[in-house]
Amino acid sequence: MTMLYRLDAPAHQIADRFAARAGEDPWEAGHVAPGQFAPVITTGREFVAGPRPSGEPTRRMTPRLWGVPPPPSAGGAPRQGIASVRNLESPFWIGNLRNSEFRCLVPATAFMEWGAGRNVEGKRRSCWFTLADQPIFALAGVWKDSEVPSFALVTCEANAALRSIGRDTMPIILPADPRAQSIWLNGGWDRAQELVAPYSSSLMDLRG
Repeated sequence: MTMLYRLDAPAHQIADRFAARAGEDPWEAGHVAPGQFAPVITTGREFVAGPRPSGEPTRRMTPRLWGVPPPPSAGGAPRQGIASVRNLESPFWIGNLRNSEFRCLVPATAFMEWGAGRNVEGKRRSCWFTLADQPIFALAGVWKDSEVPSFALVTCEANAALRSIGRDTMPIILPADPRAQSIWLNGGWDRAQELVAPYSSSLMDLRG
């Protein structure tokens, strides 16, 4: 499961890349871990009820917390937020995934996965991935508003590059084609679900 990613670009550059309004997002650049705020791009109308107006919705970039609070039914002591979605049919997620207003783009420039084995210093092997075709790319996400404005990354089956380091899942990386981003943000679930697929290993670079 992805537990760290980087977004090495300022807010205005990210907004330009995804044709969004940067608003008051203070992001400058850096890494993001669960429990931290990061820029997320949505077309949903947070705090506004009712059907979405016709036409292409405005994209907005706002800070959200990485990690959705678990459902009350989980019980027990408070737990960390849920950072990723693995079961797309889970009752906790399916309503948000099928309603395009709750899907979002999570901008990134690299992401990290723990690899199998240890490095020469005996520490866990951190494997960083970047994309050859997209210096700034979009991870597929879903957002919820409960105690805090939060989001989680949506995952899929790992590609060959991720399997080579011992992972069986990976975050969904949306294609560079702006139409794919539009489908994830605005399309019906029947079309958006087609984007739930591993990214091409040939377009990924591994460091670590």
